[in-house]
Amino acid sequence: MKVAFCSSEVVPFANTGGLGDVCGALPLALEKLGIEVIILMPHYRDVKRFAGSLKKIDEEISTVTIGQDVQVYFIRNDAFFDREGMYGNKSGDYPDNLERFEFFCFKSLELLKKLKLRVDVVHCHDWQTCLIPAYLKFLYTDDLFFKNVKSVLTIHNMAYQGVFTKEEFSKLKFDKKVFTSEGFEFYDQINLLKGGIVFSDMVTTVSETYAREIQAPELGCGLEGFLKKRKIPVQGILNGLDYERWNPAQDSYLTKTYSSENLEDKLLNKNQLQQDLNLPKKKNVPLFGFVGRLSHQKGLDLLFKVMDKLMKLDLQMVFLGIGEEKYHQFLEGASHRYLEKIAALLGFDEAMAHRIYAGCDIFLMPSLYEPCGLSQMISLRYGAIPLVHKTGGLADTIVDFTSKDGRGNGFVFEEYSEHGLMGAIQEALKVFHNRPAFLELVKKSLTHNFSWEKSAGEYKRMYEDIL
Repeated sequence: MKVAFCSSEVVPFANTGGLGDVCGALPLALEKLGIEVIILMPHYRDVKRFAGSLKKIDEEISTVTIGQDVQVYFIRNDAFFDREGMYGNKSGDYPDNLERFEFFCFKSLELLKKLKLRVDVVHCHDWQTCLIPAYLKFLYTDDLFFKNVKSVLTIHNMAYQGVFTKEEFSKLKFDKKVFTSEGFEFYDQINLLKGGIVFSDMVTTVSETYAREIQAPELGCGLEGFLKKRKIPVQGILNGLDYERWNPAQDSYLTKTYSSENLEDKLLNKNQLQQDLNLPKKKNVPLFGFVGRLSHQKGLDLLFKVMDKLMKLDLQMVFLGIGEEKYHQFLEGASHRYLEKIAALLGFDEAMAHRIYAGCDIFLMPSLYEPCGLSQMISLRYGAIPLVHKTGGLADTIVDFTSKDGRGNGFVFEEYSEHGLMGAIQEALKVFHNRPAFLELVKKSLTHNFSWEKSAGEYKRMYEDIL
């Protein structure tokens, strides 16, 4: 079986979050199951860092090998992709994003033909690739090269849909008949994700709970009806974690590597992190960590509402992330008001992300919604106990800890409210100060395994089913 992954981002070449992590790790796990995988992605400015490793095929196409024999093909158009960001800059989304990703979708299929790369399945990811299933059905319907090729769409976040004005429809390679209520039209606009849902042979998402949630109005973002109408139900397959990339026993970013056998060395990472962040070095004060996009989705509005109450408690907090300006301003102000309790690092720093996971005691994920989430898996891997809202993949991976019987692996609040969040934080503080119970919880967290092996097996069965 041969599968082509089409994605707008892939680790380690270009990445903004979970999408890139998945599309860099899942193909390697599938390869181990005997599936031949190739990857297609845009040749962004970031890819130039790997210029020495790339093999140039022609002016538009370069390639490199990852894993044992997974070929990654980069589609080049400097006018579209040689830019500061992948989707936009500080001013917002790029106004020509429809043209940029239409080019990528069309050229991806043309690349397969040009290089005679016959595949059984084209696996598309998020709105940036949603024209591909439709192009297969309408543009290439009589093309023998693509006969019997199936398309899969994985939705990583329902909130990002690729919506553009109807006047831009002429930039797509379709007849007007595709711009209907049963196609790409959505409230008199173009909606690429909707078209992908309608025209893909299979739709998946990144956790079982999120698959249910997006078929209800609260998190369906207006497309829940189209998901429900599909003959083949949406399948939720939980993302995995790359345990080679995230491994505290051999992580070169850490002050001191550690495992369950030498947990005392985790404390050395906490001490160094506190020192570097100009926080008082106190081992008996819990350090809460946050690494992620600074956005409403991540629960920051709720967290900031209770910040003054939190500052009356004996704790410290570190934030690492980039996002909306209002969150930057809040964190900058809070870190100046509470110099000995809050550290805010506004940007993305791979090394610091690893050091926060290793140095903090409790990891904050009060997300309003979370399709899957990888941070809770990473934090468990590093012995930082996750504190989460019960939603999406967080509900599928984190069970509330009950000190009476030792069940659970984190702190969970179900009611998305100030009361719910404060209750979970207070419970976390109580357990933290019960040192034997907390150390046992940390040791147990290091035994969890959310590797890609199980998820890759589910994807393999899904491919076999649609073929």
